[in-house]
Amino acid sequence: MNLPPDGSEPSAAESGPPIQLASAAGAAASAEPVGWLQRTLKLFGPGLVTGAADDDPSGIATYSSVGAQFGPSMLWTMPLIYPFMAAIQEISARLGRVTGRGIAGNMRLFYPAWMLYVIVALLIIANVINIGADIGAMGAALNLLIGGPVHLYCALFALVSVVLQVRIPYQTYSRILKWLTFSLFAYVGTIFVVQINWVEVVRGTFIPTISLKGEYLAALIAVLGTTISPYLLFWQSGEEVEQMESEPKEKPLRRAPGQAPEQLQRIKIDTYFGMAFSNVIAYFIILTAAATLHTHGKTDINTAAEAAEALRPIAGPFAAFLFSLGIVGTGLLALPVLGGSAAYAVGEALKWPVGLERKAKEAKAFYSVLAIATLMGLTLNFTKLDPIKALVWAAIINGITAAPVMCFMMLLASHPKIMGRLTLPFYLKILGWLAAGIMAVAAAGMLLTSGK
Repeated sequence: MNLPPDGSEPSAAESGPPIQLASAAGAAASAEPVGWLQRTLKLFGPGLVTGAADDDPSGIATYSSVGAQFGPSMLWTMPLIYPFMAAIQEISARLGRVTGRGIAGNMRLFYPAWMLYVIVALLIIANVINIGADIGAMGAALNLLIGGPVHLYCALFALVSVVLQVRIPYQTYSRILKWLTFSLFAYVGTIFVVQINWVEVVRGTFIPTISLKGEYLAALIAVLGTTISPYLLFWQSGEEVEQMESEPKEKPLRRAPGQAPEQLQRIKIDTYFGMAFSNVIAYFIILTAAATLHTHGKTDINTAAEAAEALRPIAGPFAAFLFSLGIVGTGLLALPVLGGSAAYAVGEALKWPVGLERKAKEAKAFYSVLAIATLMGLTLNFTKLDPIKALVWAAIINGITAAPVMCFMMLLASHPKIMGRLTLPFYLKILGWLAAGIMAVAAAGMLLTSGK
């Protein structure tokens, strides 16, 4: 690790031009919550959005497949993985808020450039594939809801996502993303229109079922790779920096330790709630597929749209409607996270001005990466590329990338010259290294099972 002599922050020139802030009057107006719901939402930020984006259409496909294939016997994976996914996301958020730089920005300063470039390249490849799969699932889901041309819907979703991110300031856009998280409650609602065997549900939740069969291990690895993904780490770290820079009085906690108690407590609440939200929704998706598809012998599910379509004759049109609606909503939430995380990583690695709060003319390269990644993902839907095989490779790439990224994060966030007095507490060090170890094992498993 190459540390500056004093662990100082990069210069203003290196960080890019200052972010243009809203007027004091406008900031004061936007700071006044209206109603209890908005007051509640104001407590949450990057952690909630990150957690909700974890249940993107690709994730929905994974959870649906697991529930359809194995029934409720893998429900136990959700409560088991929760403390690890929450801890590693909290660490990524702390790293961004304490240093004032995202993961790529910290790696650029303290590690050889080639390591960073390899990780960023892998991240972009996996993100583009995931973007393509998510756009395709959204187009297919809207087709199930209202009929019409799938490819046209795909193009419209991609265009709307890019335009919103480029044209709308971060403060407004973040509120839109938070409202979109409510679309995930569609998967909770589905449970009330299907029959549930609660005895099997309780058994599957609290009594782990372990099998050494290849199919079971592959499904277990897929669940781990879906719940802890590198793009979520880059996004939340970058968004913490974005949120800090949008407030005139806030500074990196390393330089303003007096702000640390309040900010670190906010990060903890935001992240642990967001990851719990993600975990609960994933649990209900598995449960819905188990109670309907698995029970009726429909065990081969490859995409989220397939799961929604298969629900129609089994659980009725309303359940299929809710499931499809959730795919569209979470896709709209996930696309900016996937594209944005790629843009943050590339921009920080190459010392560009980054941030969704910046105007397009102030961060042309940043927004170009975001748009190109989204459009490349869209293009995949117009090729003969098998989306299922592409997602398998994306999962493998994510698995290979996650473990080293998490190791770099742990080393950075534990070093006093980088974090000052705000290095990781003992419990986060334990959970963080265990999470990195779990993902290393999962990556090895992905490589071993991918050829079978």
